[in-house]
Amino acid sequence: MRRHSAQLTHDEAVLPWLGANFWSRTGGPLMWRNYDPAVVREELAVLRDHGLNMTRSFFYWPDFHPEPHRIDEELCDRFRDFLDAHTEYGMGTVPTFIVGHMSGENWDPAWRGDRDLYEDVWMVGRQAWFTSEMTRRFKDHAAVTGWLITNEMPGYGRIYQVDPPSQDVVTAWAQFMCQAVRATGATQPVSLGDGAWGLEVTGRDNGFSLRETAQYVDFVGPHVYRSDTDRPRQHYRAAFECELAAVTGQPVVLEEFGLSTDTVSAGNAGVYYRQTLHNSLLGGATGWIAWNNTDYDALWDQSPYDHHPFEMHFGITDSEGLPKEPLRELASFAEVLKQVDFARCRREDAGAALVVPTFLERGYPYSRPADRPLIFTSLQQGYVAARGADLPVAFVREADGLPAPGDVQLYLLPSTRQLTTRTRRDLEQRARDGATVYLSFCSGEHPATRGPWFHDLDGLFGVEHQLSYGVAEPIEDDVLEMTFTEDFGSIAAGETLTFPVAGNEDSRAYLPVVPDGARVVATDAHGRPALLTYEIGTGRTVLATYPLEHMAARTARVNPEQTHRLYEALADVAGAARPVTSGTPMVSADVLVHEDGRRFVWLVSQSGEEQTVRPSGGAPHDLATGDATPEITLEPYGVRVFALR
Repeated sequence: MRRHSAQLTHDEAVLPWLGANFWSRTGGPLMWRNYDPAVVREELAVLRDHGLNMTRSFFYWPDFHPEPHRIDEELCDRFRDFLDAHTEYGMGTVPTFIVGHMSGENWDPAWRGDRDLYEDVWMVGRQAWFTSEMTRRFKDHAAVTGWLITNEMPGYGRIYQVDPPSQDVVTAWAQFMCQAVRATGATQPVSLGDGAWGLEVTGRDNGFSLRETAQYVDFVGPHVYRSDTDRPRQHYRAAFECELAAVTGQPVVLEEFGLSTDTVSAGNAGVYYRQTLHNSLLGGATGWIAWNNTDYDALWDQSPYDHHPFEMHFGITDSEGLPKEPLRELASFAEVLKQVDFARCRREDAGAALVVPTFLERGYPYSRPADRPLIFTSLQQGYVAARGADLPVAFVREADGLPAPGDVQLYLLPSTRQLTTRTRRDLEQRARDGATVYLSFCSGEHPATRGPWFHDLDGLFGVEHQLSYGVAEPIEDDVLEMTFTEDFGSIAAGETLTFPVAGNEDSRAYLPVVPDGARVVATDAHGRPALLTYEIGTGRTVLATYPLEHMAARTARVNPEQTHRLYEALADVAGAARPVTSGTPMVSADVLVHEDGRRFVWLVSQSGEEQTVRPSGGAPHDLATGDATPEITLEPYGVRVFALR
C-alpha cells in the first residue's frame, strides 16, 4: 500500500520548506513598530547560512489593521522591505493574516469589541477584506511562497474547548478566508494555520475539520508541542500526528514544533529537534517550520514574555543571533535533504496498516468523547511498536473503507474496542482473501458498555468469550507473561514475552475465551489463552486477549516494550515486508525511494547509549564517500542516513 508522501511543488527554489517562524528580536510580535532592516537581515543571514530556505511571517493584526476600513501603509512598507530582504538571501516567506493569538496571549484590534470572529457577518467581512487587501499588496513579490489565514485560531476565535464553534460555521469561515486570497489572483498555496488540532488528528472537536476544509486549502499544517511520559513516544509524537493529519491526502507541513531552552538542557534540545525532524520525515511530513527564529531576552518586560517568560527562549538562535543546538540540527537535516534529493523521494510502500477507528473522528449517537483519548493513545503506542519492529505501516481510516484485497497483508487494530458493522465484516473478508487481521482486546476506560462494541467477536476470531454482563475481568498480575506454546513467526515455542500491566478499573481487564476453531499459540501465567490464531479462507485472524498497547500507553518510560516482538512475528506470519531491519528495537529503520530508483535507509536510535548495528535488507553505503558501511555506530539518540545498494 502506498504511504502518504505528498509534496508541495509550486516553487522549486524554496522547496521543500525548511525554515523558522519569524519575529525579529527587536520586538517580537511588536517588531513592526520597532522594525530594524539591518537586524532583520542579520537574522535571516544566520538562518540561510544554516541551510534554511524560508520563514513564516505574521501581520500582527492590531497594528496592521488599526481601523475597520484602514490598513497601516507604513507597516506595509516595512513588510515590503522584509520581503526584499528574503529575496536578497534567496529565501521565501509564508505571511499569516489574522494574528490575534501569539505565545500565550490574545490581542484584538481596538475596534473588535465583543464581535464573534466566526458568526458575526460584519466581523467575518472585515477579516476577509483584510486578507484580500494584504494579498493584493504582496502576491506578486517573489519572496511570498505561501499564505496562512491565522495563527492557531482555536486559541483565539473561541478559547480552545470553551464553547467551540460548529464545523459548519468554521468551514464557512475558512471558505470565505481562502477565497479572499484566491480572488486576488494569488497562486501560492494557502492553508489555515489552525494547528490541525481537530477531530481527525486529536479526537477533540474544536470546529476545525481537515476533511471539511480540504477543498479550500492546499496543505495541512500540524502544530505539535504536547509532552509525554516516555521518551520514544515523545520522539515519535510529531510523526504520529503528521500521519493522522494526512487524512485528506494533501501535503503535510510540520508548521510549528520546538521547545523553550528554559525547559530542557541544550543537548536535549538538539536531540528533540533531531528526532522530530527525521521521524516526521519518515512519518510523511514534507516541510518543517521551527518555532522560532530567535530568543527575546531584551523583551523581558513586554507581553507575552513578562507572564510567559519561557516563551523568550524558543529561539533556534540566542538573543545575540548566535546558533543554538536546534539550529545546528536543522543545518544537518538540510544537508541530508540535499544529499538524497528529498523533493523527488517518497516513502517505500507498506504491507501493514494501522486501522484508525472512525470513532476517533465521528460523533455517533450516544458514543462518548471519552473513548477518543484511548483510541489516540493506543494507536500512538502501536505506531511506536511498529517503528521498533522496523515495520512500515500505512494508516487506514475506517471512515474511508478498507483498501482493496491484496493491497495490505497485515491489519493492526491495537487495543481496539469499537468498530462499525461494515468494517467488522470487511475485516473478515480480507482475512478470507489472504490477509492477517490482528486485534488486541480492550474493555474501555469507563464502565458503560464494557467490552467489545462490535458484533460477533467470536465468529471473527474462532472463540467463545466468557464475559459476564457489565463486569470487567481484572488483570491481577503486575506483569503479563505471554508464553508461546508453538512457533509463531519469529517467536519460538517456549519463549516468554513480558508486558507491563496498567489501566484503570475498567481497562485493566482481559478477555476470557474458550477456543472454538482458533488455536492457542500463547498462554498467560495462569494457563489461560493470551494469543490465538484462527485460519479462515486463505488468511487468518489473531486475537490478543489483553490490551497490550493500551497498557503500554498508560505506562511511563516503557519503550521499547515487547509488543514490537509480536509485531515482528505478525509481519512474518502475514508476509508483510520489513525492507530493512536493524536487529534491535533501540534503532528503527525505514526507507525512502527516489524517483530514479535509488533507495535510502534512515537509522534512528532511541537509546541513550551508543548503538552499533549491522542492518539486513540491503548494503548501506555512505552518502558522501559511497563507501560500503556494513557496520554502523550511532551516537545516543543519533540518526544516520545511507544509500542502499
